Amino acid sequence: MLSGLTISLTGMYAQSFTWISSTEGNVWKEAEVKLQTKSNQTPVLKADTNESIQTFKKWGTCFNELGWDALNMLSIDDQKVVLNNIFAPDGELKFSMGRIPMNANDYARNWYSCDEVPGDFKLNYFNIDRDKQTLIPYVKRALKVNPNMTFWISPWSPPSWMKVNHYYSVKSKAGVNQLSAQAEIALYEGIENVDKKFYPKQVAENDYFIQDPRYLQSYADYFCKFVSAYQKEKIPVNRVMFQNEPWAYSIYPACAWTPEGIIRFNVEYLAPTLKKQLPEIELYLGTLNTNRIELVDKILSDPRMKDAVEGIGFQWWGGQILPEIRKKYPNYKYMQTESECGSGTFDWKAAEHTFNLINHYLGGGCEEYTFWNAILCDEGTSGWGWKQNALVRVDSNTSSVIYTPEYYAVKHFSNRVVSGTKILQYKEKGEDKLPVMVLLTPDNKFLVVAGNFNDTPRQLTIQIRNKYLDVTLQGHSFNTFSMK
Repeated sequence: MLSGLTISLTGMYAQSFTWISSTEGNVWKEAEVKLQTKSNQTPVLKADTNESIQTFKKWGTCFNELGWDALNMLSIDDQKVVLNNIFAPDGELKFSMGRIPMNANDYARNWYSCDEVPGDFKLNYFNIDRDKQTLIPYVKRALKVNPNMTFWISPWSPPSWMKVNHYYSVKSKAGVNQLSAQAEIALYEGIENVDKKFYPKQVAENDYFIQDPRYLQSYADYFCKFVSAYQKEKIPVNRVMFQNEPWAYSIYPACAWTPEGIIRFNVEYLAPTLKKQLPEIELYLGTLNTNRIELVDKILSDPRMKDAVEGIGFQWWGGQILPEIRKKYPNYKYMQTESECGSGTFDWKAAEHTFNLINHYLGGGCEEYTFWNAILCDEGTSGWGWKQNALVRVDSNTSSVIYTPEYYAVKHFSNRVVSGTKILQYKEKGEDKLPVMVLLTPDNKFLVVAGNFNDTPRQLTIQIRNKYLDVTLQGHSFNTFSMK
């Protein structure tokens, strides 16, 4: 029985649920609870129909070089346990999708691209030699655990010679990169358009990718070469996105784009080149990281976009406009492309934030969800000095494994929300700090995932058909109710 959990036993109904609850220091504890024939509480959600918001497909994570390095700090036996917990079909998290960075990202060891030879428009010097030493072995270890995994790719920065500043980052920072501060003039041109309600506060005036047809076409070809090279390694890439966070003007690998440049590259170059060379590959518009809805709407309102891209990927601030965009453009597929990374705290508060993000994106209609780093060591510090969280933390001094609070926040969803699960109803965190979701599994069994982010226990009542799930949730807890 769960310590401190109150289960109402009056008016029992025969249908029982397995109740799994986690609090800090006391995770994944199981008990049994039964539906009630009546309740004195007002239900926060009513699941009285099979009509769904979305049918969920896949959970996944990004494969990064520093994650590979952290994994290799462990013994072979510990590596196998960690990989099975994350990727095995019968494991704890059941991840079946991977994101692969094309060229370096901020969790690479340092900057590199697959072709740093200026003017190599025919890509004669293109290669994935670096990937063969790091990312590809990492991916293949996951594939060994789950051969049915699929993968998608996106760049953080094009090769430096394809950009107007001839450098991998957009902004400069002494001691972190070698970009001159004067080079930032291309970003805003000195124009003030700051609005602190939105991200970014100031919008780029120029595309950082050179808008010359030779560069645009060569870059489209570059995507095809990268996908083909990975396919030769027997890694099933089935989707691409043109840019990680086109509105992130950062000191690590990045590339600023304008709506006009995004439309031009995707519609006139990337989409037709993929259709010609790799027609089986899906093109999604992503990863979109701005809450400036007018920018995203400007892109999607171009009538050519609907024939160019099949879906849309949101992350970070982009998630704020997901409901509005999905309502206006219902015919696209939607996915979450990067769960927010925290700041290396690895604490319960960060886990609650992740739990709430999952609830928001799935309730907002995303059929796939991608986490950032699954594995990092120590304080989770990137090659550019940013400390971030991960689901699994490796202590480099003791070569030991720590399953972080966020690991359990994720497990409360992914362990039971399998492919084909219908998302029926959800409620945002709100002022009561009680995010909750009602789902229906492929075998037609109800599933409830709920959190209590308050300091004290809170009552939760869910109506399921004409019965009631009536429970008291511990303070700062994650809860999963799985119908038996």
